[in-house]
Amino acid sequence: MIEPTPQLSRQRRLLILGICCLSLLIVGLDNTIVNVALPSIQRDLHAPTSGLQWIIDAYTLVLAALLMLSGSVADRIGRRRVFQTGLLLFVVGSLLCSFAPSLGWLVAFRALQAVGGSMLNPVAMSIITNVFTDPRERAQAIGVWGGVVGLSMALGPLLGGVLVDHAGWPWIFLINVPIGLVGCLLAARFVPESRAARPRRLDPVGQLLAVLVLGAGTAVIIEGPGRGWTSPTILGLSVIALAALVAFPLWERRCPEPLLDLRFFRSAPFTGATVTAVCAFAALGGFLFLNTLYLQEVRHYSPVEAGLWTLPIAGFTLVCAPISGRIVGARGPRIPLLVAGAALTASGLLLTRLTAHSSAGLLLAAYALFGLGFGLVNAPITNAAVSGMPRAQAGVAAAVASTSRQVGQSLGVAVLGTVVTAAVAGPLVTGFAPASHAGWWIIAGLGVAVLLIGLLTTTRWARGTAAAVAARLDPEQAPAAPVRPAPSDRLG
Repeated sequence: MIEPTPQLSRQRRLLILGICCLSLLIVGLDNTIVNVALPSIQRDLHAPTSGLQWIIDAYTLVLAALLMLSGSVADRIGRRRVFQTGLLLFVVGSLLCSFAPSLGWLVAFRALQAVGGSMLNPVAMSIITNVFTDPRERAQAIGVWGGVVGLSMALGPLLGGVLVDHAGWPWIFLINVPIGLVGCLLAARFVPESRAARPRRLDPVGQLLAVLVLGAGTAVIIEGPGRGWTSPTILGLSVIALAALVAFPLWERRCPEPLLDLRFFRSAPFTGATVTAVCAFAALGGFLFLNTLYLQEVRHYSPVEAGLWTLPIAGFTLVCAPISGRIVGARGPRIPLLVAGAALTASGLLLTRLTAHSSAGLLLAAYALFGLGFGLVNAPITNAAVSGMPRAQAGVAAAVASTSRQVGQSLGVAVLGTVVTAAVAGPLVTGFAPASHAGWWIIAGLGVAVLLIGLLTTTRWARGTAAAVAARLDPEQAPAAPVRPAPSDRLG
């Protein structure tokens, strides 16, 4: 149950929507703008490639680990309060990132940014659903929310390129400061406070185990090649990650209100949505990471030029995301999932032919296909996650899908960055393009996985497993209706 919010005027509701979209804008910009600046940061801070991986993964890992906790805390102590706290932490983290004197400090400040970021988008979506009570208005509000994602993806590479070229990489973080402060002040003035009438209990043990699995496991992948797979540090981290991985399900089965209800995974659509989210966003994280290094280090494009080259990805994502939502609402998730998987596969296969002098046609075709696939895949992920679930559990199921997106993005940067870096022979200028082929093959494989999962989890058998899980979870409540989610779910 949700504590009712007093009826607000339409103008007030739209203003609240705009305030919430500000948080999505800065988090969305941060997701793409940092990739463009990686080569400049590497030169200024003398960072190895593994350091660049940590600049991305320190953010996405912390975000993934804290998304569900932040939502629970907001339900308990107040959504506006947590939202404002998140904005302030994001502003402070951004400010500190801009003054980071070394790689280690930058990675630490990125983690602080992510603590704030975890309190923004999921909490903002809760505010929106609490304020827009009319189903049609709520759908329109979520549509606007989704449009901001495409705007941030399109602006990120271009704005990042301009700032890096003309002001320096610290400004990609400083730009968050005025936006965040304005959002915080407006939230204090116009956003009503709301809480859940019966908030879920916190699960600190489960939360700690999840952090250990994600953090230690990713550290092993990134640091293993440099430190040696048999070094004491890597072996110790491996033991920690494996022990936490084994302990997590054992604890969650015993916990009365677990961080993650493992019964969800008896639903084939839910399990498929979780795995699809990991695969699709691993492809995204790896693609952006490798492509940034290729365009700027191998092709010697400026940050602005590199940003312009990635416009087909943002453009197709912006166009295809709402189309996918409409198809899912009318005909179900099968068609978007199959087309998305095929497009991601084709994009990866095209880039396995990449050379230091590949034609513009090959690059633009690969970028367009990737944008097409990525734009189509988001709506079916959340739809499959919540379809068939009791209404009381739909929000938790969607939060798991959002967390899976962040986990996937972290793994994509960690795995593909490590595989390609280990394969580079000689200088980056001549050795990166052939070494990157292994990464593009992995992306093609991830696309095949999305396609096969889409085939398997949209059958009558799969729908039957979802209905059975819903009956076990709450036999008295009707299952949640399929939704047409906004593409913003990829940002948590």
